[in-house]
Amino acid sequence: MLCGSAFAQQLDTLNVSYASVTGSRIPLWIAKDAGLFEKNGLHVNLVVIAAGNAAIGALASGDVEILGAPGSTTMVSAAKGLPFAIVGTFGPSAWKLAAHPSITTIEQLRGKTVGISRPGTTIEFATKRALQKLGFTPGKDVNILATGLAESNKRIMVMLQGKMDATLVSPDNLYEAEIKGWKLSILADLKELGIVTSASDLSAKRDFLKNQRQRARAFMMAYVEGIWYGKANKNAALASFRKHMRETDSRRLEALHKNYVVDYLPARPFPMEDAIQADIENLTPTVPEFRGRKVADFIDKSILADLEREGFFSQLASKYGKQ
Repeated sequence: MLCGSAFAQQLDTLNVSYASVTGSRIPLWIAKDAGLFEKNGLHVNLVVIAAGNAAIGALASGDVEILGAPGSTTMVSAAKGLPFAIVGTFGPSAWKLAAHPSITTIEQLRGKTVGISRPGTTIEFATKRALQKLGFTPGKDVNILATGLAESNKRIMVMLQGKMDATLVSPDNLYEAEIKGWKLSILADLKELGIVTSASDLSAKRDFLKNQRQRARAFMMAYVEGIWYGKANKNAALASFRKHMRETDSRRLEALHKNYVVDYLPARPFPMEDAIQADIENLTPTVPEFRGRKVADFIDKSILADLEREGFFSQLASKYGKQ
């Protein structure tokens, strides 16, 4: 016991927050549960702070060193002068536009109401881009309703109550609805529409990345290995889903594993530059500070680039097999 206590005292404490308890957080959970943070000399506290002012304030003050939240959240703050950078990603989202079962065709959506979470979020931008791709003018041909609900399963319930007609739904919440016998009409798959969005991103202060480089590097090494370990060890991934999402249904666990580990979790979690460029374009009309800005202004991929150059990904491939 004394040896264990001494070991714990030698670890560097790092505070990491994430915005919601969703399947996309699996790399953090696996790294925590498998002891990968400790392997890299860190004692990591994982805390949930909803995306918005509280999360940005925690990152700005140094209460948390790494923030897991939609990239647009930190991009707006960075555009306005805060020294934030996106350093990695949880991977692409897999949104589908789901509608009330009474709506069976895209054209029937005209004049109806589509629900989003909050204005200024990735969900709002993705929803409006999808509607435009489908031939609608958001706010004119289709009404947009801000529900305040970040979780798509809650928006599904509001939709089935008849308070709106369609919304973006994550694959696991769609599967959950099917298990419960809720009938939904799937009108579009955003991936098939060519709309690239990130499920969420990892951000940090630039001075932390510069002045506490070893701690930032240690975190990224554990995070990346968590991805590779989870892809190679299904049981470990399922155990983390059970623990952190308190999920016991075997069918839902299989759906979570397929969607968030097999299909969409990137083995090389570099910032998603296409998605960031899309956010710049979407945000510019309402946030003038984005005018003339480039993707490079909002990211710092130097740690991952260093790891790649030094052969870290090759080492993981040798250990866990190619992903």
